[in-house]
Amino acid sequence: MSTPTTPSVHNRANPYKARIIENYSLTSEGSAKDTRHIVIHLGESGISYSPGDSLGVIPRNFPRLVDELVAALKIDPATMVDQPTGPVSLKDLLSSVYIINRVSKKFVKAVLEKLPEGEAKTKLSEIVANDEAFDDYVFTRDYADVLIEYPVAFTAQEFLPLVNKIAPRLYSIASSPKAHPGEVHLTVAVVTYETHGRKKHGMASGYLGYGQESHKDEVPVYIQPTKHFHMPAPDKNIIMVGPGTGIAPFRAFLEHRGIEGATGKSWLFFGDQKKATDFLYEKEFDAMLAKGTLTRLDVAFSRDQAHKIYVQDRMQEAGAEMWKWLQEGAYFYVCGDAKRMARDVHQKLIDIAQEHGGLSPEAAKEYIEVTLAKTEKRYLKDVY
Repeated sequence: MSTPTTPSVHNRANPYKARIIENYSLTSEGSAKDTRHIVIHLGESGISYSPGDSLGVIPRNFPRLVDELVAALKIDPATMVDQPTGPVSLKDLLSSVYIINRVSKKFVKAVLEKLPEGEAKTKLSEIVANDEAFDDYVFTRDYADVLIEYPVAFTAQEFLPLVNKIAPRLYSIASSPKAHPGEVHLTVAVVTYETHGRKKHGMASGYLGYGQESHKDEVPVYIQPTKHFHMPAPDKNIIMVGPGTGIAPFRAFLEHRGIEGATGKSWLFFGDQKKATDFLYEKEFDAMLAKGTLTRLDVAFSRDQAHKIYVQDRMQEAGAEMWKWLQEGAYFYVCGDAKRMARDVHQKLIDIAQEHGGLSPEAAKEYIEVTLAKTEKRYLKDVY
């Protein structure tokens, strides 16, 4: 069983500036996604972690994005702004303190107030007055987009209170500390898109994927220990469902169990769009199968056939065997998208309890949601 992580002097308030030493694509040419393997070196930090923990990353904005915003604001980037720790340049604040890749509603309202009477003000006031239209408007725009469309002037002192501050992003760790001492590995889907004639990235994923130079000690990180997503004892069987980047903690689990010589069986469900381009860590999992670290691997590639197949469909196909594993004491883990995937997997577990356990709908629900999840604590989720 994995042991709780030793507390570190490095935390959200005092992150460690680590360096990225590897950054490569896990998806192949032709994929609709850009999922990358990021290796972060922990240097002399003394940071320790356990499989199931997450890495907190405090991202920065792309220099180009900062330059575009400063130009649109018509403010000298060297303008000094008083901070509790002393004066800091506007450019540095916009680089590392504020979220500038998604505009806030309070800023749009401030722009509206500054606009002179006329067609532009009428147009924007109609958007702001309609909740759905306002949501759509801010969803695809950053601050520069709005200022390009509605050029009004702000001072630094007026602008900064209208902008939200950067918060850490948590990434499930994709490595075992026993397999990679002094390193943390992440599986990151880089969000890239274009709106209003400008190419953009998700803030944290873009920073890790493209916005940070390798081998520079400048990635602020800390460990967020898991409260519940621990591995069981090495002799216990585990079933893991992790499509897409949800695979991350299960790579860590399998690496760790392989080194520990775990005797329990391991069953992994993985899914993504296409086998040829999106089978993350395929060679590693093939090697684990050959070695016996991984007992069984079921995959679902939704776009490889006319009818979309997902991990929950593979669960249904293997329902009898899965029910047998659960009755023999297996732990069931799911990691990834909370809104759809995890919900569908949850319902499929209930269906399997009905079909293969002979339980009524009510009893099946009670077994999965109470007995398995709460009483026995063998149903564990890391969803987001």
